[in-house]
Amino acid sequence: MKTRILFVDDQSNVLSGLRRMLRSLRNEWQMEFVESGKEALARMAESPFDVVISDMRMPGMDGDQLFIEIKNRYPGTVRIILSGQADHSNVLRTVTSAHQYLSKPCDTETLKATIARACSLRDMHNNELFMCLVSQVSTLPRLPHVYTQLLEELQSEDASLQKVAMLVSQDVGMTAKLMQMVNSSFFGIPRHIESPSQAVALLGLNILKPLVLSAGIFPQFSTDGVQEYSVVSLMEHSLAVSHLAQQIAKSHCDDYKLAEDALLAGLLHDVGQLLLLENLPEQYSETMAFAQENSISLYDAEIECLGASHSSVGAYLLSLWGIADPIVEAVAYHHQPTDCPVKEFAPLTAVHIANVLANEANESSGVPYCLDTDIENLEHLGIANQLPEWRNMADNYFLAKAELA
Repeated sequence: MKTRILFVDDQSNVLSGLRRMLRSLRNEWQMEFVESGKEALARMAESPFDVVISDMRMPGMDGDQLFIEIKNRYPGTVRIILSGQADHSNVLRTVTSAHQYLSKPCDTETLKATIARACSLRDMHNNELFMCLVSQVSTLPRLPHVYTQLLEELQSEDASLQKVAMLVSQDVGMTAKLMQMVNSSFFGIPRHIESPSQAVALLGLNILKPLVLSAGIFPQFSTDGVQEYSVVSLMEHSLAVSHLAQQIAKSHCDDYKLAEDALLAGLLHDVGQLLLLENLPEQYSETMAFAQENSISLYDAEIECLGASHSSVGAYLLSLWGIADPIVEAVAYHHQPTDCPVKEFAPLTAVHIANVLANEANESSGVPYCLDTDIENLEHLGIANQLPEWRNMADNYFLAKAELA
């Protein structure tokens, strides 16, 4: 089935250019072109589209207003801004309505790759409820105490980029949203950013301050219904997996980018749990209870009770947000690495091992993991003999952490 895509731009010459540029993709995409937000909503009412790509500045209804309507009426639709708008204050409005932001002019390959990646994980689970739920998510909740410290640092006279980066790196929700924004073409950064510290350094305080203070991108976590599961524990686990995954990658090879990707992937590997806890607290509490009652892993209980796992939900969100493929793959397959088409040592490998080792060290938490290292996959990669070294690395990490507590 062809992907249905609707292009919206008030300039007819721009739409004509898009038609010509994308003519070769007619066998893959079913494309329509309209000149206003009102016309776009009328076409959506007749037959919803998989993807809507809109200009930002248009008379009557701009791109942000259009996407708010589409988000409310058709939550499963992928929403991408394609604009030459350079006004920061206007474009920042789209951080909660658009999944991605592309700048004009945009070449065919970039546009095709962006759409393909945004739609790529829909088939991981045939669950319309979750596709709509994830597509509606514009922000992820943050820990109040971390956000308070971040505000204090940004508002201080001698604010430190290093401390800001450290604080952002302690929070899964803030890291995911910052990486989404910094890797959009809106900021004009010519290379892909792999870590929160790089993002903070490149954006600088003058851009970060209004993002954090006024754009509403970091909502507070609502703890209603999630007493059975500590969000703080989830964050601590994510930080541990992030650290261990980076160390495992470093011990395997001298590849700085791989180690940085492993660090970020480890921090974000359970972002799907954060999403589910916030949006489906009662159902997720019941799922955790089901796992404990039946002595099965939380991952298996999610499949049984919800029809989708936190790994596929989290990966779909990150792919919508344009996060790099190695990170998305690590999130998607960290419980089942053999299912990943990439058959080499990657951030996924490091995150899978780190996750199992961190869970082994945290068996007393009461959350049933029942996970084992995928030895067959490690043997295929020729690294199974390194597992004792990595387990010792994890033991030392948690021992040092306990001594500091």
